[in-house]
Amino acid sequence: MFRRIQVEIITIGDEILIGQIVDTNSAWMAVELNKSGFEVLQITTVHDAEEQILDAIDQALGRADAVLLTGGIGPTKDDITKDCLCKYFATRLVFHEESLRNIEELFASRGIPLNDLTRAQAMLPESAIVIRNRCGTAPITCFEKEGKVLMSMPGVPYEMKDAMLSEVIPRLQRYFQTPHVIHKTLLVQGYPESALALKIADWERALPASIRLAYLPNYSIVRLRLSVVSDGDPLSLEFMLNQQLSSLKEILGNAIVAAEDITVERLIADRMCKAGKTLSTAESCTGGNIAHQLTLLPGASQYFKASVVAYDNSVKASLLQVDAAVLEEKGAVSREVVEQMAEGVRCLLKTDFALAVSGIAGPSGGSDAKPVGSTWIAVCSKDSMLSREFRFGTFREQNIRRATQSALLLLNSLLDADEDS
Repeated sequence: MFRRIQVEIITIGDEILIGQIVDTNSAWMAVELNKSGFEVLQITTVHDAEEQILDAIDQALGRADAVLLTGGIGPTKDDITKDCLCKYFATRLVFHEESLRNIEELFASRGIPLNDLTRAQAMLPESAIVIRNRCGTAPITCFEKEGKVLMSMPGVPYEMKDAMLSEVIPRLQRYFQTPHVIHKTLLVQGYPESALALKIADWERALPASIRLAYLPNYSIVRLRLSVVSDGDPLSLEFMLNQQLSSLKEILGNAIVAAEDITVERLIADRMCKAGKTLSTAESCTGGNIAHQLTLLPGASQYFKASVVAYDNSVKASLLQVDAAVLEEKGAVSREVVEQMAEGVRCLLKTDFALAVSGIAGPSGGSDAKPVGSTWIAVCSKDSMLSREFRFGTFREQNIRRATQSALLLLNSLLDADEDS
């Protein structure tokens, strides 16, 4: 019976604990560690305080096989991680010539003069294995103790990510033998999490004990993730998961949006690029968030032309050619208006497809007939139009995110219909 290699993550920094920044490092690290067969046992955040750092390290090494630290190794006085590591591993800071050369080269390439504080980053724990930081000035350090490993990295996200992928995970894999971890993910629409669980209850009960199922809901989508962790033959494990997926596809049919772990934005981008089609958007309540999500992805210029944020009714009428009489009679949040917005932006920007959104994001502005969260979405091509009303809720940010996701899902349905015609 194989044993999962357990890893703990410790993030260091007052700025995380006071909410000044969000710890995105740990989530990213956990994903990458899981892909490589490691089990993240615990994630801990501590202040820039010696007692807390030492206590966290001691507890983590008592539980886990490996401990990963991020943060607190910069050049300023509040960066005390190196001193704490020296104290814990009974060593001292010594000058590391190779690290200084790396720092000097990095500063020279950026045309920045080297100061004494930055030069001091070449002072490193004597007993540590020193690993070059390819993206910054703070080196990575590695300690071994009684068969366990501790590695300390910068907290700057892009430096940490490079260190993890190029050095930390490969070294951990040399220290420890890890099992195979295989995930298969489906994106499912049209079911709340509980309703989906009821729909596939019999199938889930029949799953082999070695396969784990997770429900991951996210704004009109539920990601179903099947996982197997084993030291068996990876091809056999993959075959077993694919068999289960085939059975699940028979049950859910068209509710499955994608058979891979992908965002809806990525799905739309891939489909549009593959088809060689173009897209424009007309946004009211979402305020450009749909365009923002699409253009976060590299290559968006291949299919996405532009967005018109028509927040005021006068812009809907003048720029998107929405009939002023319809606006007056039906209101901005209506099927008629949102369909005219979609067709208007498609014609204005000469795209193959367009989508439009108009709603009451809240927290105020609703009525009995159209409460907060009421939203109309339309998607169109030259020959087709789909529109639908949604009632999302009372929280503004959630309504914007739900409208964004729902608009892209409705566009995906139109792309399906376009392919079938």
